[in-house]
Amino acid sequence: MLKRILWLALSGTGILALLGAVLFAWLWVQIDRFGQVDRTQRADVIVVLGARVWPSGRPSDALARRTLHAVKLYQEGLAATIVFSGALGTHPPTEAQAAARLAMEQGVPQEAIMLEEKGHSTEESAFFVSEIMRAQGWQKAIVVSDAYHLWRAKLLFDKAGVEVYPSPAHDERYPLSKRVYLYHLGREVVAVTWYYVKSSLGLPITHV
Repeated sequence: MLKRILWLALSGTGILALLGAVLFAWLWVQIDRFGQVDRTQRADVIVVLGARVWPSGRPSDALARRTLHAVKLYQEGLAATIVFSGALGTHPPTEAQAAARLAMEQGVPQEAIMLEEKGHSTEESAFFVSEIMRAQGWQKAIVVSDAYHLWRAKLLFDKAGVEVYPSPAHDERYPLSKRVYLYHLGREVVAVTWYYVKSSLGLPITHV
């Protein structure tokens, strides 16, 4: 009897592990495929999601890549304003300020820039940016981030009531290596899984 119970328990654990592996693989493929397509079209605003700032105060490669991609979209006339999102991390200034400075160095006028400096996570950024957009009467946003990040970004901006046009960041001066991409893609699978679990449980905004 004990052996049968143990066998059933092990079988159940094995089935759950297999289902978990299948879900992980499915999400991996979906997130990867989604991020490879640029869905940019004319919008009310371009939103740049934050990333790390170096100890020097300059944007990290990820933040620079996102910022320069957004500048290109702005110069193409796809939106008249760029909102840079990102709070203070380990090193000052805020992610939003560091990105905005780089954008102005590239010729974007200060009056075309707005800062959202309270968002410590993608979810918080989506919430606070949506508040800015509602105050301005804006509904449509081109959301710029790295390809691996766009599935979750769209989920969260959709939830915040924003019509989203995801645009994967590309800039030859700051290429994204395959190793770094795969690492972050794996993290996103976990983060997206947590988002679905959290949503099903009705949990509040988290710092992820």
